[in-house]
Amino acid sequence: MNGPSAHRRVLLRSAGAALVGVPWLLRGAQAQAALRPTPRQTEGPFYPLQLPADSDADLLLNGALRYGHGEALQLTGSVRDLEGRPVRGARVEIWQCDAAGHYHHPGDGNRADAAFQGFGAIQVDADGGYRFHALRPVAYGGRAPHIHVKVRLGTRELLTTQMYVQGDPGNQRDFLLRSLADPADRAALLRPLQTSVDGGWRTEFPIIVAA
Repeated sequence: MNGPSAHRRVLLRSAGAALVGVPWLLRGAQAQAALRPTPRQTEGPFYPLQLPADSDADLLLNGALRYGHGEALQLTGSVRDLEGRPVRGARVEIWQCDAAGHYHHPGDGNRADAAFQGFGAIQVDADGGYRFHALRPVAYGGRAPHIHVKVRLGTRELLTTQMYVQGDPGNQRDFLLRSLADPADRAALLRPLQTSVDGGWRTEFPIIVAA
């Protein structure tokens, strides 16, 4: 029969098929909406004026000198664009103070321990991943413990930011972290530390950039 009832059944089947597809569309939209760029932070005054001769990913080994103070930190992560794709060819740089709160920089009196490399850089792998052997950051001069992070792609600087330790009491007083009005932005820079198999610490810092 090709009357109104048959026509109504066709419409209902079409509507049902459309509703079945809606959750997939919603999940796709939510996944894309979840990828927000990593918040920017100031470079600060202590970015190296001249990159050290040893600028690899191990900040606790400066040439033949091994740094033995503080606590080691395995810092890993990935660099992805707003659609979740690895940013191939990206270069990740980090720099931080030594366990006594000093940088390799004339503005800080060049007081950092000579065995502490203090700066490292690495090209991401095919999946956008990176890994550093760094120092668990310490507080200094009113700042909460943090590690500076910069991402470059060729001659372009994609991001400069800072990573903080989740749960550190100094976070509530840090003026740069508090300058981020959106709680989601602050949460993106606060990373939990977990004990590592080698007795130190480890954390993951995912980076999202508008490449």
